[in-house]
Amino acid sequence: METYTGIPDELRLAVLERIKPDEAERTKLLEIQNELAGEVRAGAEKLGVSGILVKMVGSAARGTWLSGTHDIDVFISFPEETSRMDLEVQGMAIAREVAKHAEYAEDRHAEHPYLNVVFKGFDVDLVPCFRVASACCIKSAVDRTPFHNDFVKARINGCEDDVLLLKQFMRGSGVYGSELRTQGFSGYLTELLIIHYGSFENAVLAACSWKPGEKIDVMQHGEIKHEEPLIMVDPTDPRRNVAAALSLDKFCMFIDSCREFLKGPEIRFFFPPLLLPLEDSEILERLESRKSTQLAIIFKTPDVVEDVLYPQLYKMEQSTAALLKEYDFSILKTGVWSGKDETVIMLELISGTLPRVKKHIGPPVWVRMHAEKFKEKYEGSENVFRGYIENGKYVFEILRKYPLAKGLLENQLMHCSVGKHVCHSVNESFEILENAEICRLKDSDFRIFLRKWV
Repeated sequence: METYTGIPDELRLAVLERIKPDEAERTKLLEIQNELAGEVRAGAEKLGVSGILVKMVGSAARGTWLSGTHDIDVFISFPEETSRMDLEVQGMAIAREVAKHAEYAEDRHAEHPYLNVVFKGFDVDLVPCFRVASACCIKSAVDRTPFHNDFVKARINGCEDDVLLLKQFMRGSGVYGSELRTQGFSGYLTELLIIHYGSFENAVLAACSWKPGEKIDVMQHGEIKHEEPLIMVDPTDPRRNVAAALSLDKFCMFIDSCREFLKGPEIRFFFPPLLLPLEDSEILERLESRKSTQLAIIFKTPDVVEDVLYPQLYKMEQSTAALLKEYDFSILKTGVWSGKDETVIMLELISGTLPRVKKHIGPPVWVRMHAEKFKEKYEGSENVFRGYIENGKYVFEILRKYPLAKGLLENQLMHCSVGKHVCHSVNESFEILENAEICRLKDSDFRIFLRKWV
């Protein structure tokens, strides 16, 4: 185990100075929360809906929010006996009353609909939920959240700064956020890590020794087996793993960052240098130095929320790689980038060109029936260069159908397994750029992604 005396006081203070909300910011947040609660109650009264309660949840309600992140979660709580239809219809009606005073509103859907609004500069989710007796009796997934709120608020007092430090450290490491795009650590998971380990320093030190299958059970009540890299048993619901969204790679990236931090705690771990977009000359220079083949599959970004889009993009990424491997191309890595207008699946191959000849090995000569069928199929075919016996097996050197990776994708991409929204977009139009052609993509965010990529 490493000898670690803790984060230097001057570093802790320097980070907190940049991420901890000041008194004015906290006062403003509280004012907006109170105003929103009033608008929800007024909306319910106007619509004649009784029995609702308003609950502020999330990091803003728990005092663990990072300065500048103006997100508020407002839960419109209905009695447990309310029907699902009434919850959705009445809950959304109340939310829309609030939205009349907002700058922007958008319907969203998780297990049931909710409303996202921008209210006086704050990003607000207005979420209907059932007021159940415990998190084990939920009627919809969001019903757990108020219990998460109560659990953390009762135990986090005095450790809020440590939560902020851990969140910012995870941000700097690129592992913060449990949405399907990121597959990292959620805010609630971060809070539970601090509750369990007691401080930022202890959490970082402990993570250095984590292995896949690491299990943390704050309440010692979880009995269900989970297969994810990190198991954080939900203290409000022993059946659930809070870390279920965390991917193996993000789990390991966090471990690596913790180990590097211990070697020399510096502010760059919390605030890494900003990456600049790659210039054309830099792209060409890196292509020349790598001597590999870079392919970019480009299509219009489907008009769906990220949690619907990204699983489909990752599915396309995997199926495209499988197609290339099926036709003997060797892949170095794959990646996904998606912007407002365009989406790109990136593929780096050892080479995008294969010989026109392919060695096709058949069964042993002594396996008579199969061997004779194999020989009959290929002998004399116009796509065969020659045939012979090697190591007791029939071998034919045949003409490769797709010697170019780009040509393979142009002809076979639509046979890959992709989600329906991505499939529709690719069906409409797609383009494949190779090597220097990628310079045609000018989006600055893509060029930043490309800097990390190469």
